[in-house]
Order: sequence, then structure tokens, then C-alpha cells
Amino acid sequence: MKLLDQLAQGLDDLQAQGLKRVRQVVQSPCGPQAWVDGQSRLNFSSNDYLGLANDPQVLAALQEGVSLYGAGSGASHLISGHSLAHAQLEDKLAELYSPHMPQASALSLCTGYMANLAVLSALTAGGEADIFSDALNHASIIDGARLSRAKVSVYPHLDVHALHAQLQASQAPIKLVVTDSVFSMDGHIAPLPELLRLCEEQGAWLVVDDAHGWGVLGQHGLGALEHFGLHSPHLVLMGTLGKAAGVAGAFVAAHATVIETLVQRARAYIYTTAAPPALAHALLTSLDIIIGDQGMALRAHLAEILRYWKEGAGNLFPVHDEATHSPGLMASTTPIQPLVVGDNQGVMRVSQALLHQGLWVIGIRTPTVPKGTARLRITFSAAHTHGDVGRLIQGLSSLSFTARSGLIPEPV
Repeated sequence: MKLLDQLAQGLDDLQAQGLKRVRQVVQSPCGPQAWVDGQSRLNFSSNDYLGLANDPQVLAALQEGVSLYGAGSGASHLISGHSLAHAQLEDKLAELYSPHMPQASALSLCTGYMANLAVLSALTAGGEADIFSDALNHASIIDGARLSRAKVSVYPHLDVHALHAQLQASQAPIKLVVTDSVFSMDGHIAPLPELLRLCEEQGAWLVVDDAHGWGVLGQHGLGALEHFGLHSPHLVLMGTLGKAAGVAGAFVAAHATVIETLVQRARAYIYTTAAPPALAHALLTSLDIIIGDQGMALRAHLAEILRYWKEGAGNLFPVHDEATHSPGLMASTTPIQPLVVGDNQGVMRVSQALLHQGLWVIGIRTPTVPKGTARLRITFSAAHTHGDVGRLIQGLSSLSFTARSGLIPEPV
């Protein structure tokens, strides 16, 4: 039993540090109102930014997809699992990104995690390569870079000047700069125009993980590239389809030669069963919604919700000082609106206090975020109403706030 005893001690250590994670059982569709562990909660913890996860049109398309293609694909893409629905989804995505990259092509994958592993391993295979990664990049980027066996240099968060120096010092024939577009725990938007100019100067690829920008940013919801109006053969875009699109999966869009390289070399794509075709069929409807008038209306409503939140929350809490790690609201213009508490146990006390008020807001701790910056990761959806946001503001107003202790779940 010695091995089990070691694991048990490790779990006890996590509990003592306030780092042990607990799953909660959701008994309802994803939406602003959720049944969690048998109780109704107002949900401010999902990435369903446009409220499409339970949209009637998307549900109908998914049901139609099951009737057309069955429950599963039955094999990997390169065996017999690449369905007409997968091909149609990829063709549509390639068409949408043709204004942003020459000879645009697209590849669908099962998850965003697998997509990052696929890109970073395939584009660095067969030669000496350096990867340059933002310090706050998502775990899937970190793992993909490690598995690639390339040399990895981490540059300070959003620091283009530091990255410039690292790129100039590199002698590798293959260089990849990889960054989140919207950082999932902060809501910061990466300075992609500056990063792209630097990559073009230095002969590097710019790999953009647009998981939290896709569907939300840009006039037609095409994410960070549309938001900044970028166009370049140096671009490789990864987008997820289980957040703003409301379904599941991910895609990579890039020059056709890049995509063919992934098909031939990306182990995370080659050696796994293709996602159910019904999901791809449903995603075609999600795409139509996102780029059309309905998507524009949803993003406009989401922007109004964010303005209402900022006005109300700004009266309650100071702005978070990133230099001193002081508690407060982080500066963000995206649906990700973090409220830094500080210590791990403190943020979980606050999350629990809100839960008692029927407000589901997840506390995020180390190692997901830097030590001393544990936070409530508040996320908003176009499915939220002003009344929903008002309830959250009212719930937070019942908690006192001090620079020393952070948020304290006691009446003011």
C-alpha cells in the first residue's frame, strides 16, 4: 500500500494548501441558470460567451446531424472517420479566413488542447526549432511546446521588446512565437499587430490561440485576426468550438501548406478517433449564427452587459495593481472579468459565500494563476440579462474588501 499512501499524502497536501479541486455535477443544459448538485445557481463560470450551447437552432442541427451521420465517426480522419460534415466545416472555415491569410485552409480537431499539441509538434518536426511563448500562455501551449522537443524561451507577459531580443539572439531555422489572443485567466488581449510585425521581420511564425477571442472579437465574430485586421502568410490560428460556438472541438486555420503539414505530421490529429460528425454538422449552424445578424446582435448585447458590470463593480472594488498583486478588478475589455482576491483559501471562501447566495462563480488558484493572485474568474454571456448582472453585483456588495485580507465573506 506504500504507493497508495504516497498518493494519499499528496492529496492531503493539496487540501492543506487550499488547492484541492472538487467537481460539481451540473444537471441542466449550459446556460445562465444552472442546476448544480441539485440546486439552482446563476452561472457566471462558463465560456459559453454567446449563449449558443443551448440555442434551439444549434440543438436542431445537432439532432439532424445524428440522424444523418449517427453517433460517432468510427475511426481516425486518415482511416475512415473523415465525414462530409468535417469537410464542409473545414471548407467554411477556410473561406472565412481567406481575407487573413493567403491560400487559407483549415483543419478540424477534437479539442483545443489537441490542436495546440498538433501545431507545435508538427511545425517544429524535422529540424532545429525555437519556440517563444508568453509567460501566461495556456497550459496546452506549455505542454505542446514541451512535447515538441524544441528549445523553449518564455518571454514576459505581453513584452514585445523582450521577445524582440530573444528572436534576434536565436539562430534556429524554424522560429515559432506562440500566444493566447485573449488570456483566459486575465482577459488581456495580446498585442498581435506588434507581434506579427516582429515575426515578419525575423522570419518567424506567429501561432495565435484564439480560444477566448473567437466568436466574440471582430465585427463578424472571427476573433482576434478580424479584430485587428491582420493578414499574413506568417499566421497560424487555433480556434476552439466549445466556447463561443457552443458545441465542441477546435480548428487550425493557416496557409494550405501548413495545414497539409499538420495532416501528415501532427500525431494529435493522426492517431485519434475523429470527433462525431454530428458535432461538425451542428457547428455549421453555429458559424452561420456567429457571422450573421444574430451574432452581431448577441455581441452587442454582451458589450452592453459588460458596460453595466463595469459601472456597478467599479463602485465596489479598486483596480487590481499587477505590480503589487493587490486585490481588485483586473483591467479587461473581454467577457473574462477577474476579481483578484489573493490567497487560495480566501478565494474559495468568497466563492462559497457567493454560492450560498445562489451565485456560481469559480475560484481560480495556483498553479493556474501566479501565486498570490488567486481570483474569482467571472465570465459573462450574451444569455445573461441586466438583472442577472445586478444580482451578482448585489451579492458581491455584501462582501467587505481590504488590501490586507482581500475579500472577506462577511456583511459590510
